[in-house]
Amino acid sequence: MPFSRGFDMPAVGFGTYLIPNAETSVAVSRALHAGYRHVDTAEAYGNEEGVGEGIRDASAALGLVREDVFVTTKLWPGNPAWGQPAKSRDATVAALEASLERLGLDYVDLYLIHAPFAGDGRLDQWRALVSLRDRGMARAVGVSNYSIDHIREIEEAGLPLPDANQIELHPWSQKPELVSYLQAKGILPIAYSSLVPLSTWRAVAGQDSAKTDEMTAEGASGDSPFKKLAAKYSVSESQILLRWAIQRGFAVLPKSTNPERMRQNLDLFSFEIDTSDMDSLARMDRGDGVAWAVGDPTKAD
Repeated sequence: MPFSRGFDMPAVGFGTYLIPNAETSVAVSRALHAGYRHVDTAEAYGNEEGVGEGIRDASAALGLVREDVFVTTKLWPGNPAWGQPAKSRDATVAALEASLERLGLDYVDLYLIHAPFAGDGRLDQWRALVSLRDRGMARAVGVSNYSIDHIREIEEAGLPLPDANQIELHPWSQKPELVSYLQAKGILPIAYSSLVPLSTWRAVAGQDSAKTDEMTAEGASGDSPFKKLAAKYSVSESQILLRWAIQRGFAVLPKSTNPERMRQNLDLFSFEIDTSDMDSLARMDRGDGVAWAVGDPTKAD
């Protein structure tokens, strides 16, 4: 996926949300052995150390150099609604320095503000990210869970626009107005929670989601359109959902600790969803997603 700054991000990244730090090293190493070259983490995930260890282990075994692996992490901005002060400009710089130390890296390829929680402090955090990019500590900088209004705030302040916005995107939550705005502004949409429509999405204990029982049952139904498409193209339901995003121009961040599913989720370029099926998927939009309401300080991913 090309950034407007003139370099590419691998379209399929390995997501690490909800993987405990003690298990992350093995998971990341396996993902890199499977062929992933993009790893996504965050300060709030508490597993940056494991991500860094996994990258080092796999790089040594595979002969990879730093430039071979695209690494994204995210600033936790603080959330006054939860009694957390918003990080200041200086605290934002210190947060990336701490993330780099945990990752064992000199720079990240993409640094994101995790959510627009900082209120009046959002612009200072964004100014800090731009300065970090200028200093070479991040090759690109962006945001996550930002709405059009949040990005317009940056534009109206006369500041450089984000390189990317990481948001929940899948056939049930397509956000056409936001996506069109991002694309018009040269901001790369990155999809998270791509597999929400599956009955197995966050079904493991401790991985609670905002899906209703009805939605879960629908995803498990034998009449599920995703099951039918998977059978038609001889792929998995996950591959259908991920391929949909790729064809829409979104990078994706599937997460699995199962080596076979890791390989399956990476195999998105051996088939193409035809136009009529893409049109059918376009009609499934239900509005806002379930993982994190954009701009809602009471929900987190």
